[in-house]
Amino acid sequence: MFEASEIKRLIEQGMPCEFVAIEGDDGVHFTGIVVSPAFEGKPRVRQHQAVYATLGRLMGNEIHALQLQTFTPAQWEEGRGELGM
Repeated sequence: MFEASEIKRLIEQGMPCEFVAIEGDDGVHFTGIVVSPAFEGKPRVRQHQAVYATLGRLMGNEIHALQLQTFTPAQWEEGRGELGM
């Protein structure tokens, strides 16, 4: 079983982030929101790959799935109200 708080810590340690929220009840399937200036100018798939890279070998092993929503800081500011945050 893996903890959502540990995933959050690893992402924040591995890349510049303005906001990270990770949830998961079963210890292997997680959802998350990551806001990072590192996403500027990158397509969504590259943004997700950047996050997965911070987790290394855990992805596909201890972490079976991580469903992500990624945003640049500007996108986050524009749409945060729509997410109920």
